Order: sequence, then C-alpha cells, then structure tokens
Amino acid sequence: MNRIGYSILVTLLSPLLLLYLALRGRKSPDYKKRWGERFGMTSLRSTDLLLHSVSMGETLAAVPLIRRLLSQHPELTLTITTSSPTGSAEVVKAFANELQAGRVQHCYLPFDLPVCIKRFIRQLSPKVCIIMETELWPNLIHYAAGSGAKVILANGRLSAKSFAQYQKWPGISGPMLSKLDMLAVQTQAEAERYVELGVPGDKVQVCGSLKFDLQLDTRLRPTSMAMRTEWHKADVPLWVAGSIHPGEFDAVLAAHKALVTEYPHAMLIMVPRHPEQFDNAAEALVASGLKFVRRSEGTPVGADTQVLLGDTMGEMLKWYGAADFAFVGGSLIVHGGHNPLEAAALGLPVMMGPNYRDFLEITEMLQQAGNLSVVPDAEALVTKVLALASSAAIRELAGKGGFEVLERNRGALQRQFALVDNYLN
Repeated sequence: MNRIGYSILVTLLSPLLLLYLALRGRKSPDYKKRWGERFGMTSLRSTDLLLHSVSMGETLAAVPLIRRLLSQHPELTLTITTSSPTGSAEVVKAFANELQAGRVQHCYLPFDLPVCIKRFIRQLSPKVCIIMETELWPNLIHYAAGSGAKVILANGRLSAKSFAQYQKWPGISGPMLSKLDMLAVQTQAEAERYVELGVPGDKVQVCGSLKFDLQLDTRLRPTSMAMRTEWHKADVPLWVAGSIHPGEFDAVLAAHKALVTEYPHAMLIMVPRHPEQFDNAAEALVASGLKFVRRSEGTPVGADTQVLLGDTMGEMLKWYGAADFAFVGGSLIVHGGHNPLEAAALGLPVMMGPNYRDFLEITEMLQQAGNLSVVPDAEALVTKVLALASSAAIRELAGKGGFEVLERNRGALQRQFALVDNYLN
C-alpha cells in the first residue's frame, strides 16, 4: 500500500473517527469539545514554526526546547499542536502568556485525512515543522514538505515493534521517511533502525533524550516537604504511585495495605494516568477500605489519611517532591510504561513493572545505576515497598544513582536546539 491507498482507506473509515471521539467523550468530557479542530476547521494565522507534541509526556519534554526557541528568536511565531486533552492542558499551562500575546497559538492536530491536513497546512504555511518523538503521519509529512516546510523529527524514538511495522509497509513508510529533512534521535539503536529503513545516515543525528534536561524549580522539593509536614506525615513513609492504569490499582492498593500494617499512618499518593480513570480509582479505594481523600474535593489531608487520590492535572511533580519513593505505572500491564525520570530527578528510588518498552533505554540506565527496581508482579511490589520504607540508607543510595544518570546524560536540549536553529536561520 502507498500513501494514496492509505489516504483512501482512512477517508472511507473517517465515520469511525466520530465514533472514537464520542466513545472517548463518555469517559473524558474533554474529548467532546473542539471537534472542528480534529478535522482542520480552524481559523489560524500563518506561522513560522509548527510543532506537534502529541500528548502530555511529549509536551513536557518539548517545553524547554520551545522556550529556548522563543528566547533566541524574538520574532518567531509558533503553533503548537497536540492530540490529547492532557497535552493541550500542558500547552495552555506552560505558555499562557505567549498564547495571550498571540506569539503562540494552539489547537489539536487534525486527523491524518488528506483534505483536513491539506487545509491545515495551507492555512499555517509553516517554514519549519517539528514532530516530537514518534508521531509520524504520512499526510502530515507529505503536505508539510510539499508546502516547502523543512520537516524535522525531534527527540525521535523508534522501538523494535514500530520498526517492524514500518518494515511491513514500505510503500507508506519509505516515501514518508524520505521527506524528513533531519532526524534527531535519542539513541544509537534508533539511529540504526532509521538507517536500515532507508534514511540517509547524514540525516540522522544521535542527540539523547530531552527528558534528561529537566528544569525543576529549586523551590519544589522544600515546598512539597513543607506540605507533607502540614499533613503530619513528615515522620512516616509516604510514596507515590504515578501514572497508573486500571489493572494496576489493585496491586498498588495491596502494597499500601501491607505498608500500613507496619506503619499505620503511612500515606500513598495515588495518581491515575488519565482523568477518565479518576472515578474508577475512587471506587477501588472504597473497596479497599483504606481511608482516603480526593484532591479535587479539597478535603484536608490529616494524620489518619492513608491515601490521597491525585485526581487533578499538573501536580505530579509536587507529589514526587513530597515522597520517599515512587512506583511509575503503565508497566505492570502491557502498555509500555511511563517516564521514570521525573521521580528520579527529585531523588526518589523508582519502581516499575516489567512492561517498560517505551522507556527501555532510560529504564535500563536507571536500573544499572541502582535507582530503579523492576517488580515483575503485585507480590514483588509489596516486597519492594516494604524494603524501601524500612531503610533510609537504601533510599539515599538509590536516589544518588538517579542523580548520576541525569547528570551524565544532560545536553540533548542544546544539541537539538542547534539542529533546529540551523533551519530557522
């Protein structure tokens, strides 16, 4: 199949996209909004740079790069697109002033339907198009390149699974990849996969991951610890289960029930990955019998609170800043895992399940440094939680390992900025 065949197929299947939005909207009301943007029906100004950051994780990684670009190019106009409401919320939060001033504009990226993408690109007329990580769409790249824009993959990833899919459909992937002007990828393994797919080696640069260039507010940890003191939790174990999914709730709660058997006033901050999972998490907490409060309801955390349900957005760093150790979800189920670096950057020992393919290199680096432990199942999670709660020395040593990994791998921001800057100049 080639791009034309792909375009015919996605056009014929386009009614299913409405069904998809409706079904997602039943669980997450934000998916009921802004449907026009999903089909390219927007009123946007032309822009110098179009940057697509997909969802929350990619957006958080892109923020420092975007800030550097805006700082170094005061004349630059920028359009940021995402695909998810959580990614959209991060853009609005990070660039509120720039959005208000009109220097940045934001919308959802349209579905990869040819008529929608063609209209969208014609309206924006970008000089440069940056795509973050893995979000390569045939029509987006075709029409962006066809308009004269330079198309760059930034912070690029290509897992073995995605590589196999690209090999399976060379009629689509080959022409699409040939239109990329530059690929800034995270690791040598990913560079080699792209070259094997036919990308010329001089177009591929190994730059490391932007996720290592975290820029944390120095006040974050002291502020979070002061909050913990207000909760009367300064002298008891406090841990975070971040970005967890249904299928992991019961394992996390079982681990915490074991912990409160040893430390009755210990606390868990339980943070589901998506807003549509908040109520499901609350139901699991009711069934567990643990004493909990919901962050969204504003109920104060007290000495007898055993679980804080983090059912709000944008507070994960605050929770990590208050914790002794963390479990990062999407990893006890077959999902691919989520980014463990935020927890490691705040000095926390980290636990993950065995399914971390989306963060394979990062996870292995943290493992080798003694920061991250892989817990293969719910029983192993219980054992590791109890071990970390019982030893400050173990936690301190693991925390140092995480710091070392981050320091050793910083620099991707400067390298990727330099590549993009060449095209802007």
